[in-house]
Amino acid sequence: MTKLAQWLCGLALLGTAWATLALDPLGLHLPLPCQQVLWPFPVYLLVAFGCYSLATIGYRLATFNDCEAAAKELQEQIREARADLSQRGLKF
Repeated sequence: MTKLAQWLCGLALLGTAWATLALDPLGLHLPLPCQQVLWPFPVYLLVAFGCYSLATIGYRLATFNDCEAAAKELQEQIREARADLSQRGLKF
């Protein structure tokens, strides 16, 4: 199962549970404080997901590895390409 399928499955389960509790089709008659927390619950989850996403991106940027050998190889390929194009008459 792909990550997208896992996220969609979890979202569907949470959405179904929320709709069942918030819309009360089963006649559970939840207390008023529970109902007041249930209605904005999707917004809370969206904000929490956004915070998680920003934290994950920040962590991945902070721990990003530099590849010195790859950078040198790329610079050498750029020099070779410029030299080849200069021989063919392109001016930089």
